Amino acid sequence: MISEITQGQLATLSFTGRPLVICDVDEVIVHFTRDFEDYIGLHGLWLDTASFALNGNIRCRETNAPAPEPLVAEMIGSFFDTRTRHMQEIDGAVSALLAIGEKADVVLLTNLPHTAGDHRRENLQNHGLPFPVVTNSGPKGPAIRNLADRGGRPVIFIDDSPSYIASAHEYAPEVTLIHFLHDGRFARHIAPLDFVSLRTASWAEAQPFVMRLLDEGGTR
Repeated sequence: MISEITQGQLATLSFTGRPLVICDVDEVIVHFTRDFEDYIGLHGLWLDTASFALNGNIRCRETNAPAPEPLVAEMIGSFFDTRTRHMQEIDGAVSALLAIGEKADVVLLTNLPHTAGDHRRENLQNHGLPFPVVTNSGPKGPAIRNLADRGGRPVIFIDDSPSYIASAHEYAPEVTLIHFLHDGRFARHIAPLDFVSLRTASWAEAQPFVMRLLDEGGTR
């Protein structure tokens, strides 16, 4: 279930035996929704936040009808192709991850077109983040299982997507899960998940929680 491209990237990683923190990128480290809304607005579209989804929620401004799925896919692909290098930091993300990286191995696991992977690496390096970036497609659980089998303990996973959080729990139930829901317009649609250790909207809360786990060497 891990693509060959992702497998190749995973194979290049090395670990120090320290704890392992696996972190998503879009809407956790950099703004996605805000920039994506601006981008589709240039194409006569707008984002309806009535549910946690893109398909069905991207609407034509003139008719208010949902944009066809092929157009949505085109918009997402062209957005990542043209905007990934310029995406802006979510408040506190960089300083938090740099502090975490002093105590743990950090891997940034991101679902975006593999063709945009180098643009993502460039963007994150420009923000001052030196950590390896692994591009993934589909559920994240299999890649998290791979990483957890090789890294130290504890293992912590941070993501905004409830489906990726659930996938991590399915494949690596020992991993501590942090559900990072930065955009309240979407967070309101997501019920709390009982296997999540922390649900948060900010790095001001996430960072000290992670640091305590690293210091204690266990889960909560």
